[in-house]
Amino acid sequence: MKIGITHRLFLAILAAAGLAVISMFLIMQWSIERGFRRFIVSQEQAQLSRLTERLEENYAARVSWDFVKNDPAEWHRLIAASFPHERPGPPDREPRFPPWRDSAPSPANGPGARPTMSQPPHGFGERFFLLDAAKQPLVAPAGVPATPDLKPLHHRERVVGYLGLLPHRRFSDERQIRFLKEQRLALGMVAGTVVLLAAGLSLPLANRLVRPIKALAAGTRQLSAGKFDTRVPVASADELGQLARDFNSLAHTLENNEQTRRQWVADISHELRTPLAVLRGEIEALQDGIHQPTTEAICSLHSETLRLGRLVEDLYQLSISDLGALAYKKQELDCAPILSQAMESFRPDFSAKGILLTGELADGSDHPLFADGERLRQLFDNLLENSLNYTDSDGTLLVDLEYAANIATIHFQDSGPGVPPEDLGHIFERLYRVDASRNRATGGAGLGLAICTNIVTAHEGTIQAMASPLGGLWVKVTLPLTGKMA
Repeated sequence: MKIGITHRLFLAILAAAGLAVISMFLIMQWSIERGFRRFIVSQEQAQLSRLTERLEENYAARVSWDFVKNDPAEWHRLIAASFPHERPGPPDREPRFPPWRDSAPSPANGPGARPTMSQPPHGFGERFFLLDAAKQPLVAPAGVPATPDLKPLHHRERVVGYLGLLPHRRFSDERQIRFLKEQRLALGMVAGTVVLLAAGLSLPLANRLVRPIKALAAGTRQLSAGKFDTRVPVASADELGQLARDFNSLAHTLENNEQTRRQWVADISHELRTPLAVLRGEIEALQDGIHQPTTEAICSLHSETLRLGRLVEDLYQLSISDLGALAYKKQELDCAPILSQAMESFRPDFSAKGILLTGELADGSDHPLFADGERLRQLFDNLLENSLNYTDSDGTLLVDLEYAANIATIHFQDSGPGVPPEDLGHIFERLYRVDASRNRATGGAGLGLAICTNIVTAHEGTIQAMASPLGGLWVKVTLPLTGKMA
């Protein structure tokens, strides 16, 4: 049989309460019996003192213990007489009697008279024993211990005997036994009441504790079913509340990822649809005889095919970059020559568009990077191509490389047009383009900067975009150094 967490918590709370009650019952029972024994011992010590005085008085009158040795009844009479007489109570109250007295006064006594004494509790007189000055038994039961606790008896400042009391081993008086039974019964009733209250409170408490867990379980099932807008209420500030907040954060992340995935599919479809539509239109024009298969027509088809190929290649590079499948062969190298080669390879294209490409590259021979040279070249090519595609003619691209604080910083600052401030935080997202029409004639597919982000992250660096002082975009790349600066 499967036991749910609610019943497990119920049983755990009930078991804890039961153990606490049992422990309390045992401790209280032990404490009551111990205290009761100490009370009885104190009473017996008082009785022992009174009997000592009577024995000393009788010995002084007779200067001998013969009255005890020859008359055992006298010994019992002295023990009985040593019990205190109780004073009469008020007329409207019945007199109280010690535990060893009878429950009512003797018929011989009249109203308000002092009650007569009854015999001591059963077996109490048999526990007293009397020894002479040489500690030889005068009146002693069997089983006197070898080293008993004795109270000396004096006459004219000399010891004439010893009075002892055997230790109290068990309760023999009926009233004492009944008193302890009543205390045990009261403790048992208290313990039972506490257990019943614990049982009545533990089930609602267990339900209250499990309610957030059930909500989280239901929310998890909804998430697994694709309902990423699921949220659970946060009803407390404890660990369960923190778990609920983490669940809501996870659900929010999954919802954003799902929206990003759908946007990704839509963007990819849009990017692929444009070159395919151009190719289809031109091919159908050739088939219908509207256009002739001239060299210009073939070159246009080839150009669209190259664009489609570049888009597919960018998608492939981005996908393997996301999966971590890009092969990184890192080694210590100088970043300056790689950046210089990338700039020289793009210089003719910038010149053809009338864009001035210039820069200041610090010597990095004393500042090695632990990086992959091919991936750095891909990073620089993508950034240069982005500036080439979006910078207006007769503009400027300024590239700087500097070293400071054990990092290498590369700056790409181009002239207008600029990027709106609200778009600066999104340009590194895949397929994001500031041009809302998404016309591929004005630039790439919006994947180059996303690939740059993955490359920089793989090198434990950072990349960020901001407004350029030249009026365009300023891309700042920082990469950690492996060597110490000179």
